Amino acid sequence: MEIKVDLSKSGLTMEEIRQKKLEINTALERLWSGKETFTGWVKLPLQQDKNEMERILNVSDIIRQQCELFIVIGIGGSYLGAKAAIDALGKAPDAPEVKFAGINLSATYHARLLEEMAAKEVCLCVISKSGTTVETTAAFNIFKEALIKKYGKAEAVKRIYAITDAENGALREETEREGYTSFVIPSDIGGRYSVLTPVGLLPIAVAGADIRSLMEGAEVMAASPDWDFDGPDYAAARYLLLQKGKSVEAIQHYEPDLKYFVEWIKQLFGESEGKEGTGLFPAGLELTADLHSMGQFLQQGSPIFFETVLNIEQSPVDLTVPEGPLKGKTMTQLNRAAMKGVIEAHSSAGTPVIRIDIPKLDAFYYGQLIYFFETTCAVTAMLMGVNPFDQPGVEAYKKEMKKEI
Repeated sequence: MEIKVDLSKSGLTMEEIRQKKLEINTALERLWSGKETFTGWVKLPLQQDKNEMERILNVSDIIRQQCELFIVIGIGGSYLGAKAAIDALGKAPDAPEVKFAGINLSATYHARLLEEMAAKEVCLCVISKSGTTVETTAAFNIFKEALIKKYGKAEAVKRIYAITDAENGALREETEREGYTSFVIPSDIGGRYSVLTPVGLLPIAVAGADIRSLMEGAEVMAASPDWDFDGPDYAAARYLLLQKGKSVEAIQHYEPDLKYFVEWIKQLFGESEGKEGTGLFPAGLELTADLHSMGQFLQQGSPIFFETVLNIEQSPVDLTVPEGPLKGKTMTQLNRAAMKGVIEAHSSAGTPVIRIDIPKLDAFYYGQLIYFFETTCAVTAMLMGVNPFDQPGVEAYKKEMKKEI
């Protein structure tokens, strides 16, 4: 396991971490037992369906030949994992633009995307287990109508891809009736843990990322013996810091390409842990930009938070300042100096800081990162005594929203 957790400035002792060892082992045993609901993601990297992988790759090749614009329609776990990976890993030069609809209920947002759709060759991918989510249903019907007007019904059907439940739900029914090419959302994997299923893999493959390498990284992480040693330390640290009154986790990154990865973490952590009056509130910060808006609060504001820094150790490119007082310095040097300086200043002021070192931002390590955070989240939630895999609060707001429609 090459992703490393540095707790040296967390304010915690290794003895405190070690005291959570038994509870962590119990949580991991529950995850791996197969007896807990919605834990299909745990063994997924070790039990990959090679035929399914080939089918995803073949269909992604067809989509790349069909269109310039691939619109993925879904919300929450149905889009964040794919969006995060595409932003982090980049788009291949010959790949379609991958954009997302149904991620909000803004008419302005969707009207602009419709304008773009009118000028380009386009395909749609609708993702929903139930087929009844308001944002997804509204956007899909709007974009489907536009697609039919653009190409006619027969051709439009060839350009619609559905990822949904294997047997049940409104979207599965429509998929079978109309003949859309489809993939299955595994019934034992919830949306926020679904990025390594077709939900994430198809859009990521369309964008040109190496999904085989992505899954290989996840497999290495899932099989790593380090989970028996320092792998779960981050989960223990998060729980212990919550117990010490640190109710907000400020997740920080110094590479803008990680912005949506942090958004994915926010959903993963927030929806898994925030229930029964407990949980850490996950906040995302992009540094150094947010130091000029939030730096003062981080340094001297209410001490309710700790910081988790995502550190990419190796940059694929660099730039050198040609003149002025910083002449000869590289952007990577300056970025790293900023990170080290902020960690030192904040930890000296009494703020706990955890650093997570990632060797580089490629598909292999990104796969490790996904599995690392999924497991960390589930373990921390279990330490808190809550179910990591339900979301009763979300279901409550959806019920009330539908009353207003």
